[in-house]
Amino acid sequence: MTQVVTETMVRVEDVRKSYGRDSAAVHALRGVSFDVPRGELIALKGRSGSGKTTLLNIVGGLDTPDAGRVEVDGRDLAELDEDGLLALRRDRVGFVFQSFGLIPILTAAENVGVPMRLRRAAAREREERVELLLSLVGLADHAAQRPGEMSGGQQQRVAIARALANNPALLIADEPTGQLDAETGHSVMELLRAVVRSEQVTALVATHDATLLDLADRVLELRDGEIVEE
Repeated sequence: MTQVVTETMVRVEDVRKSYGRDSAAVHALRGVSFDVPRGELIALKGRSGSGKTTLLNIVGGLDTPDAGRVEVDGRDLAELDEDGLLALRRDRVGFVFQSFGLIPILTAAENVGVPMRLRRAAAREREERVELLLSLVGLADHAAQRPGEMSGGQQQRVAIARALANNPALLIADEPTGQLDAETGHSVMELLRAVVRSEQVTALVATHDATLLDLADRVLELRDGEIVEE
């Protein structure tokens, strides 16, 4: 399928998502609409249970809406089959989670290299990219360490490097500082801001961290299942 390059990285139009039925139904998203321009860092905030994770999963192709339209990097997600969605998540979208999600038995370098192994990148290309990314996140001297030998902040930096391994166009982060202390969280947020600039990636980040709200190009709030722009 031919990709159409536009100035909009993410377009969400009247997206709705509910769980359960009848009187027990929970309406997580009630007609959410917004655009994310290329190259911007957008912070998504809202109370716990406001639907932030649901929205991120839908934008990232991990879940499907009940109604509405989502376009990512020029592609209408509804038009993609399972293989198409898999390719999108592998090649065009990077994910950073609150729980880090690193593989315990692998070193930092090996964890960062996993996405490139999945697309069968050449060993030399993989090694050069891993070295570059670990340097970018300030962990060039920790390549041989395993997650259990690293602090929470270091593990999240490895997770960010891994998310960037395949040169994604979009970075999706769900509460990336949720398990970190304030000082470490601040440094991770500043790293995300720097990554958006240096890697020319677009970022959509759900957070309660006031630091990122200050660093973001725009802040969107989920309230009663709808987007309110600040």
